[in-house]
Amino acid sequence: MTVAGSGRVSALVAYATYLPRHRLQRAAIGATLGAGGGRGARVVASFDEDSTTMGVEAAGALLRAHPATPGALYFATTSPAYADKTNASAVHAAIALPQATFAADLAGSSRSALAAWRVAQAERGLVVLADVRTGLPGSRDERDGGDGAVALLFGDPEDAIAEVVAQRSWTAELLDRWRAPGEAAGGQWEERFGLETYLPLLRRAAAETLAAAGLDEADHVVVVSPNPGVRTQAPRVFPGACSSPIGHSGAADLGLGLAAVLDHAEPGKTILVLSAADGCDALVLRTTERLARNRQSRPVADQFEDGVDVPYATYLTWRGWLDREPPRRPEPDRPAGPPSARSEAWKFSFTGSVCRCCGFTHLPPVRVCKKCGSADDMDQLSLASSTGAVATYTVDRLAYSPSPPLIDAVVDFDGGGRYTLEVADAQPDDLAVGVPVGLSFRRLFTAGGVHNYFWKARVLAPERAVAEGGDT
Repeated sequence: MTVAGSGRVSALVAYATYLPRHRLQRAAIGATLGAGGGRGARVVASFDEDSTTMGVEAAGALLRAHPATPGALYFATTSPAYADKTNASAVHAAIALPQATFAADLAGSSRSALAAWRVAQAERGLVVLADVRTGLPGSRDERDGGDGAVALLFGDPEDAIAEVVAQRSWTAELLDRWRAPGEAAGGQWEERFGLETYLPLLRRAAAETLAAAGLDEADHVVVVSPNPGVRTQAPRVFPGACSSPIGHSGAADLGLGLAAVLDHAEPGKTILVLSAADGCDALVLRTTERLARNRQSRPVADQFEDGVDVPYATYLTWRGWLDREPPRRPEPDRPAGPPSARSEAWKFSFTGSVCRCCGFTHLPPVRVCKKCGSADDMDQLSLASSTGAVATYTVDRLAYSPSPPLIDAVVDFDGGGRYTLEVADAQPDDLAVGVPVGLSFRRLFTAGGVHNYFWKARVLAPERAVAEGGDT
């Protein structure tokens, strides 16, 4: 296990991304609203996903592949699940970090990602960037946005997959994009106004940061911005430049754009990353020999291709733009604070107990072994990264769910343990006895303004079952 301790010099040592499974075809938007929706599909978070759950998925994938104890955790998003509560603490609990590990949010704009990067780099910490991008029906934000998350870990330079060679920042106050507290969608000034301000800054940032790195040009260029004009013009100003592969993804934009390059960049290559948001931030990185063997196992492009379509009406319902009649069942009660605190390890990191006498695994944890009867002789074990198989399942079309039917499955976990879980992102035809499943951190429901987070089962493709099973 790598321990990322304190220190003044650090480098990027690992990364992982998470893209939700659902895709909204832009043609469906145009067909419904009678306007051009464009081509292709955008990535859509499910009804039970938010920036916190997606952040857990990305951070969990990183730490399964590269076990480490980061010096701190910084979570950046423009769509926090809570406005007056630390969302990073839920991510912290779900990936089972020590209580002494500092965790904090940086929210408000896509530039928060750079703030998280800077402080995590100084503390050899973990950066988690995640966003759910929303826009009014038919808007450019709805059409060109994308939901996703990325985790970036800083650590010892000798473990680097990419070294930070130079970084510079410029700040500019301009009314290009805004969203007032409580509003579900933001506003944007005419894009040409922001473009005319950002382009000179981008040119200056590129020139001065490359000069600081002792370079005339970079092998790869990533340009991200909430301004659509910048994203359109970037390849003309910087030939070969790419952006976030899923469209503008808020605070996750910079990380997803960088990750997509790291997925295929060769060792010894330079990457110039430019972010134009309320100013301009520039980074120059140089990849190392370790990158070839420490890339994430599923590239961003593969995750993007692994999607299923969601009807436009369903998407609008998930985002609250279409107020449909709810299921005629009582809504759940608000989760209470005391029992949630008492069962934190079980609720957030899916930690059970294993009997020291007979090895029986209990889910949830207990004090007395159900098999041999021994008392208070247990080891705690998190099964959040474990895989298993469906023992039996049921399709419930009457239970309360924002996206019926609700599917429950009894899961037998590899190595021991059995528990009944709701199945995420699945249709009844996806389930069968023996189907391999993993776990996904989700929001079971929200009541009284409180999110009830827990784990759901998710069906794994055979090749993913082998890969994820190897990480347990």
